[in-house]
Amino acid sequence: MSVLVGQKAPSFSESAVVNGGEVVNGFSLDQFVGKNHVLFFFYPKDFTFVCPTELHAFQSKLEEFKKRGVEVVACSTDTPESHWGWLQMEKGHGGIKGVTYPIVADTSKCVSANYGVLAGDYDVDEEGQLIATGPMIAYRGLFLIDKEGIVQHQVVNNFPLGRSVNEALRMVDALIHFEENGEVCPADWAKGDVAMKETHDGVADYLAAH
Repeated sequence: MSVLVGQKAPSFSESAVVNGGEVVNGFSLDQFVGKNHVLFFFYPKDFTFVCPTELHAFQSKLEEFKKRGVEVVACSTDTPESHWGWLQMEKGHGGIKGVTYPIVADTSKCVSANYGVLAGDYDVDEEGQLIATGPMIAYRGLFLIDKEGIVQHQVVNNFPLGRSVNEALRMVDALIHFEENGEVCPADWAKGDVAMKETHDGVADYLAAH
């Protein structure tokens, strides 16, 4: 598993389902470079148990992300047809109807592999193609990508462990605060809290206030 923080987010062009039901080809995060931050997260599989709680949780906070200029994009190794079917299923029946942000279909498994979150057994042939020797699905990876396309934050959970959307939003706020003010954010910092300048005096001022 790789650490992508500080590096350019791997580029891709894949099918995705957008606006809750429209299948588009050639979807890429490159469209947001220079315009928006991106919160890109992976989940293991459609039609499962923990995954819909996460997808609905991100949808419930979608306007908060958008107010901050952040595009939310999901991804799993399922097909676009599977994504589409799950999006038509009511929430009360385990579906994700009502989710409107894009869901990428990583059927080649290459997106998950390039982001270092592909779980399962596989080999790579001489042409660099993935050859499956067992089930291949994505861990619960999450990547915060800035407007320049650089990964600024990542977290990867194992399958049973759902993520905190509030923590993802906190990290967005921290990144934006740093970009706008040049101040770094200490432990448990939240929007509106005192941050720190990257000097000894900045640290002293913060500690004195706490």
